[in-house]
Amino acid sequence: LPVKKKPRTFYSAEQLEELEKMFQEDHYPDSEKRREIAAVVGVTPQRILVWFQNRRAKLRKLQKLGIKGNRKYPASSA
Repeated sequence: LPVKKKPRTFYSAEQLEELEKMFQEDHYPDSEKRREIAAVVGVTPQRILVWFQNRRAKLRKLQKLGIKGNRKYPASSA
């Protein structure tokens, strides 16, 4: 049997602002904190879990690109 995927969750600008603010405080919220965030944002704790996983992946990707960029264009010592 094919596995049904959950429909994509779209976040409003206000929700994203709140999520980003929480992400700056803690990249790994525990289940209690996820429940609190979910109540504020208005989605399920599972959606919060996935959002944080994806946000951490995005952060790692940006950091990786930043490190590569620094090696590609080293600062001159002059």
